[in-house]
Amino acid sequence: MLLKNELLYTLALQRVVNLGDISAKKLLHKIGSAEAIFTEKKSHLLKVDGVGNFKLKNLNKKTHLIEAEKEIKFIEKNNISFSYFMDEKYPTHLKNCIDGPILIFSKGNIRLHNKKILSIVGTRKITTYGKLFCENLIEELTPLHPVIVSGYAYGVDIMAHKTSIKQKLQTVACLAHGMNQTYPKAHGKYNEQVLENGGFITEFWSNDAFDRTNFLRRNRIIAGLSEATIVIESAEKGGSLVTADIANSYHREVFAVPGRSTDSQSQGCNNLIKTQQAHLLHSAADIIYHLGWQIKEANLKPKQTSLFVELTTEEKTIYNILKENKSELLDAIAIKAQRPTYKVATLLLDLELKGLVQPLPGKVFKLI
Repeated sequence: MLLKNELLYTLALQRVVNLGDISAKKLLHKIGSAEAIFTEKKSHLLKVDGVGNFKLKNLNKKTHLIEAEKEIKFIEKNNISFSYFMDEKYPTHLKNCIDGPILIFSKGNIRLHNKKILSIVGTRKITTYGKLFCENLIEELTPLHPVIVSGYAYGVDIMAHKTSIKQKLQTVACLAHGMNQTYPKAHGKYNEQVLENGGFITEFWSNDAFDRTNFLRRNRIIAGLSEATIVIESAEKGGSLVTADIANSYHREVFAVPGRSTDSQSQGCNNLIKTQQAHLLHSAADIIYHLGWQIKEANLKPKQTSLFVELTTEEKTIYNILKENKSELLDAIAIKAQRPTYKVATLLLDLELKGLVQPLPGKVFKLI
């Protein structure tokens, strides 16, 4: 836990333009403390690998400490907690990220240690399909008591937070601004519920300008806090794809919800799956399997309602065969359906994308 004086200098270190978290961590490890960095000879600081004149030219700017003193007053007045990257209470998963913030601020009732943590992100233009999938997925996961992390934005983000609160799960909103505001303002009505069921995390100060680049910095925290990132819906380009890319760079699991090829808000997810940057996700069981989570079968009660209620005549034929036999070999299904194997394989893939069929080793398929 940082003492007030060391907090002051750590905050000042955050204000040094061009330094960045990676270089700041190198200096802190080498020099020992933030205060010592400001009093150390520049020639000694330059010996630290990757730290040059460009990164240190603004180090001794007097305004850094003045701004830091103001921020401490804001922190104390608003009962905001802070966590230093070397502290035990600093989030474990984020601590393993090379570019994680040296200092983060939080407010609420956040408990992340020894918890299963998932980040859920996606489009702001969420569809009915996306809403249903998000609700169903979190409800299926409830027996495991996961912490659900998101970005408090419109669409998928706020749906993930609201559903978590409904299921009495802890939810953490990562902000792209300081604790002195809410964005979007319309979500202010959820603030108290989030504080009671989790809380807010940010690396930004109360006087930080609200900038578009803040979202990119915020996204690395969303990805870094969790074991896995789930993309519910995304257009061909979007911030959630950036979060997925960051999660992959951290060697975390990424899951994406497939959709019809004609749906604009599924293009990003489909591309993630197609390029093997994400696991195909159709139920909580996929997450449990890939993350190696343990749970008693009796406690996991996935909802059986299909989000795709319409089946073609050929899909119904394959579905009914599996319904009678529970699981079946691809070749056996083709024989019973009296259709070519390649055709049946395509139909099975369609049913898998619709969340009705699960492939097993050895070209075996079963209904979910």
